[in-house]
Amino acid sequence: MPGRKRPTDEDAVTARRVLLDGLSRGSDLFEVLSRLEPLHPRNDTFPGEVFLRLAADALEWCGASRSRPLPLEGLRERCLPECAFRGRQNSKLQYAVLAAAAVHGGTEPDLLEEVAYWQTDDFWQYAAYAAVAYIRAAANRADILVSQACRELGQHPGHLPP
Repeated sequence: MPGRKRPTDEDAVTARRVLLDGLSRGSDLFEVLSRLEPLHPRNDTFPGEVFLRLAADALEWCGASRSRPLPLEGLRERCLPECAFRGRQNSKLQYAVLAAAAVHGGTEPDLLEEVAYWQTDDFWQYAAYAAVAYIRAAANRADILVSQACRELGQHPGHLPP
């Protein structure tokens, strides 16, 4: 589409920083999402890819592995208590959570095919929810405050989307 600005590496760094900073300060999750919304180009998965990689970084940071798995049962209730998901929203969150785990495992999920099926432009939000859930779960596993986990994750540049 002519005139459409593609997200830059700087946009990816900004998205990661805004999410980590907001979470670190204990900001309202929905306020953080509203600060991120201007970074999302219409009909694009960005910054969802950034958030999947951040979630994967959180899994790596807390040592989640095949021999030491992070339980997903009850993740939504434990780590996203401020959110109420209904019907298809649960499936979207589950996809984002599993896609982040796939990225952690070294695979690249086919986001475009999945998101096209959704027929909505909200993948980036569910990827952000997945990142928040994994960061909170990782902090809990490490027995530290979420703010400290965010600071430590923020010290690493993370993975930028291709």
